[in-house]
Amino acid sequence: MKLSRRTSWFLTAFGVWSIIIWTTFVKNLWKDSGGQAFTDGDHSRPTAFFWVHLLLAVTSFALGIVVGTVGLRGLRATRRTPAAD
Repeated sequence: MKLSRRTSWFLTAFGVWSIIIWTTFVKNLWKDSGGQAFTDGDHSRPTAFFWVHLLLAVTSFALGIVVGTVGLRGLRATRRTPAAD
């Protein structure tokens, strides 16, 4: 399957965006200013809220890496062949 240059750029940008957004989300989850992620203020007991959102973030982060990799491979492939756009 061949990806257009536009599609490859979109996938690459989406992958980078996803990595940045979910990394920031995990940092904010760890800071837990609202008191939902941990029962104590010293991060000793994570709640179900923490685990669910951490799983969501890790999954989205991994999918961002996969999508970004597909986009980068598409960009590399378009450099080797004449532009089809």
